[in-house]
Amino acid sequence: MKLLEGKTAIITGATRGIGRGVALKLAEQGANVAFTYVSSEVKALAIEKELITLGVKAKAYKSDASVMSDAEALVKDVNATFGGIDILVNNAGITKDNLLMRMSEEDFDRVMEVNLKSIFNMTKSVQRTMLKQRSGSIINMTSVVGVKGNAGQSNYAASKAGVIGFTKSIALELGSRNIRCNAIAPGFIETEMTEKLGEQVIADWRNTIPLKRGGTPEDVANVTAFLASEMSAYVTGQVLHVCGGMLT
Repeated sequence: MKLLEGKTAIITGATRGIGRGVALKLAEQGANVAFTYVSSEVKALAIEKELITLGVKAKAYKSDASVMSDAEALVKDVNATFGGIDILVNNAGITKDNLLMRMSEEDFDRVMEVNLKSIFNMTKSVQRTMLKQRSGSIINMTSVVGVKGNAGQSNYAASKAGVIGFTKSIALELGSRNIRCNAIAPGFIETEMTEKLGEQVIADWRNTIPLKRGGTPEDVANVTAFLASEMSAYVTGQVLHVCGGMLT
């Protein structure tokens, strides 16, 4: 039997990179998948089709998790369509990097809205379903930058540090109802976004990592599947670093 057979997962921001990898991994393990996108419908529908070929139910939703009304409408529709929600993966995130002296208030606010407020919106929206079921696994994507900081990413680092505090608080609030909440802190993960950095920059990053390679979306997806499954039934309030030893 697959790890997530018969479970239903919501994944925010799953049309590329880590989100796409997580969607595929959870589907491979038997989970039905509802996922969100904001812009590329063509890409979203292609992923929806790909997930269905794995033998699970899947549906793409155009939804902005940073807007509470969108989050509430999404959860309502997923409950009606799939019959419940067992797993929430808060993956949606953006960067708007700049030194503090050059960073606009708008860029700071937008990163906080997408990276942090969206997690509040989605978690609050699924809470009632999971409380009623007396079960659930909430997985929030943070970053090693939220732990160590990074010059030129004060907005991103602040949002990801906030994710860690939020995760630990929700674990304390909901643990007595058998609802777990954990965070994953990816390090340097090689995706479509990092390709734009150029080969030399990527090579320099790899050399700073003890495992001497960048991570893959599948590396993060494997940990997500673990936290979503009963294999991690006694794990909550934790931050799992998927960084190749970068923070060691």
